[in-house]
Amino acid sequence: MTADTLPVIGFIGLGVMGGPMCRNMAVKHAGDVIAFDTNPQAHALLDGTGAHRAGSVAEVAERADVVFLSLPGGPQVEAVCLGEGGLARGARRPAVIVDLSTTTVASARATAQRLADLGVAFADAPVARTREAAQRGELSIMVGADEALYARIEPLLRYIGSDVTRCGETGCGQVVKLINNALVFENTVALAEMMVLGERAGVQPAVLLDAVSKGSGDSFVLRNHGRRAMLPREFPEKSFPPEYALKDLGYVLELAGQTGLTARVTELAQRYYAATASGGWSGRYFPSVIEIIDRGDGAGVASAQQESGHG
Repeated sequence: MTADTLPVIGFIGLGVMGGPMCRNMAVKHAGDVIAFDTNPQAHALLDGTGAHRAGSVAEVAERADVVFLSLPGGPQVEAVCLGEGGLARGARRPAVIVDLSTTTVASARATAQRLADLGVAFADAPVARTREAAQRGELSIMVGADEALYARIEPLLRYIGSDVTRCGETGCGQVVKLINNALVFENTVALAEMMVLGERAGVQPAVLLDAVSKGSGDSFVLRNHGRRAMLPREFPEKSFPPEYALKDLGYVLELAGQTGLTARVTELAQRYYAATASGGWSGRYFPSVIEIIDRGDGAGVASAQQESGHG
């Protein structure tokens, strides 16, 4: 890859967020885009874009200069980068790998070091906001990379994000993303509790949200999760379920332990989402935590507390 040529972009992972992100790159990038997903049906989202379909991770490595990953977590990122048939294991390696997934900070930094030893640059660039924002190319992207690498990848990240922030060196993107997610999950629990309280005290939930949205209690969670999910009590499947919230909260608590912080609010949120997952809302949209609160399932939260070792 040189300054006077457009990089070939590789993209691995065409799921709920990865698919729309890859489509935006394929539509906006003037050079080639090559994509791979283990689910053959996932490539249908790229129809009409000119993106090339790869048959394997190794094929992406053979053709791409900069590879973006959108995968479930750290183990999958490590396997795709460094496992058998991985991006850095063939005769030709991409110059840069950019991970858009959410992983632990330690995983991001360890993967970066191992790839650096093989001559491959790595940046963690987890994304925030909704699937609709991904479709519009309006994600918020938090990047961990040195200044030189950030300058190389920032124009490409603009294909999928309206807000791109360099948060610091490798791993700092994951730090900010995990904090962002923890705040969302914690705020959702707090809002759910207050919606239930307001209704029981005689204020209709729609009136409550409308009034609070005009005051200092307004928030992104109120306007999105509150209005769109908790108010109508609609928690679809194939959205972000409590199990995913638990994964991210576990990452936050791991980081807190590594830095010597006791994160009590995060621990409480973890217990609530554990009760949600085990209380009939597994696989459903995570704001369904309001149902656990509404039915007074303190026993479920207490049980989750004991199981998680925070009693």
